[in-house]
Amino acid sequence: MHGFKCLSSPVGMYRSALSDHFAENKRVVATSTAPKWDARLSHTPVHDAAYYFKCMFGGVLSCGLTHTFVTPLDVAKCNMQANPGQYNGLVQAIKKIIAEEGSGMIWKGWFPTLMGYSAQGCFKFGLYEYFKDLYSNIAGEDNAYKYRGFIYLAGSASAEFFADIALCPMEMVKVKVQTSVPGTFPTEFGAAFSQMRANAAELRFPFGSVVPLWSRQIPYTMAKFYFFEKVVEFFYANVFTKPRNDYSKATQLGITFASGYMAGIICAIVSHPADTVVSKMGKGGKSFVQVASDLGFAGLWGGLGTRVIMIGTLTGLQWWIYDTFKAIMGMGSSGGTTKK
Repeated sequence: MHGFKCLSSPVGMYRSALSDHFAENKRVVATSTAPKWDARLSHTPVHDAAYYFKCMFGGVLSCGLTHTFVTPLDVAKCNMQANPGQYNGLVQAIKKIIAEEGSGMIWKGWFPTLMGYSAQGCFKFGLYEYFKDLYSNIAGEDNAYKYRGFIYLAGSASAEFFADIALCPMEMVKVKVQTSVPGTFPTEFGAAFSQMRANAAELRFPFGSVVPLWSRQIPYTMAKFYFFEKVVEFFYANVFTKPRNDYSKATQLGITFASGYMAGIICAIVSHPADTVVSKMGKGGKSFVQVASDLGFAGLWGGLGTRVIMIGTLTGLQWWIYDTFKAIMGMGSSGGTTKK
């Protein structure tokens, strides 16, 4: 009865309308002032500047240590690519180099490898995390998950663009040291670097190989990050189906290594032709197109088996080192975006 009197009187009608008006305004204000979704804040821990810096340092350890560790394989692989008629396989190549140059020469180029790939890893991993969040924010929350595969590809390609600029000078020194005929070029880093600078015009030092590096490394890195993310996601969705944090750190790191190794095999195949051209260009004097033309289609695939072993192991170890560092720093393991 009271409700009927309220509605039947002008004052009651006014009060009712006013209440409805303020209720609607509250809904509008609440909607308009709701904080915008930010990918950086959707993670635990939050992706702030300190987080990205730690990822950069993790990348230094990941790439610098692993590439240096497999220097003997790299020396054999580069020589098989640069001088295909002289080597029949990985083991024979290693034995031949040791027999002709000495056991220490299987490690030649280790220092520019350490320096160059540490710089590359810094930007590769650190900027990947940054660009992935940047592009997720541009896409918005729903699209960031729906189109996460494209974000992995765009983020990794953007990061690798800058990483290869950082890598290029040391990569050129490394390849020249590893592929030159014994006695024709210094193998000690200081002397080799000076020689590269002295012949900068002929050898196009320090950035003459950046375009072939982009053609090799950008597809490689896109495959590396995309397939790693997808394989991790598959494992946690279909094999290890409990929440990720319910598994031990050892189990999580095992999944990381297995995912990285599988991604690495794909990476090796995708990037191998450009890698062969880069090795050939180490001799100097010819452009990327000229070298590719001289090699022909079959020649571009020389040393693929060795590189599959090398890159599969390398990529698995890189992700394992990177995630081990992240685990130590309390940053969680990588890969496999889940719906929030």
